[in-house]
Amino acid sequence: MEYKQVILVREDIKLNKGKMAAQVAHASVEAAFRSDKEIVKKWRLLGMKKVVLKVKNKEELFKYKEIAKDNGIKSALITDAGRTAIKPGTITCLAIGPDEEKKIDNVTGNLKMM
Repeated sequence: MEYKQVILVREDIKLNKGKMAAQVAHASVEAAFRSDKEIVKKWRLLGMKKVVLKVKNKEELFKYKEIAKDNGIKSALITDAGRTAIKPGTITCLAIGPDEEKKIDNVTGNLKMM
């Protein structure tokens, strides 16, 4: 069985590359901390597959958060502290999983890569 994690990034806030990388890293780590330890262990053994996808805005991000929750997949929503490039409290991204690749694809399979 394959495992993966996806990180959804908002397109509407135009993060620079460095800021986006930091926000994606925050999301990935936080979602892994929240996930089932056995799933994380399997995911790590298989190389910790991650895919960064784009969503249009905060509303679309929350839609996928709810869909993931409805499918029993752990997630982590990231809100920026506002110390560098964007306003404090800006919601930037959402990590979904790690979990079974098929389950995650059922939630985010229609999204495009960042």
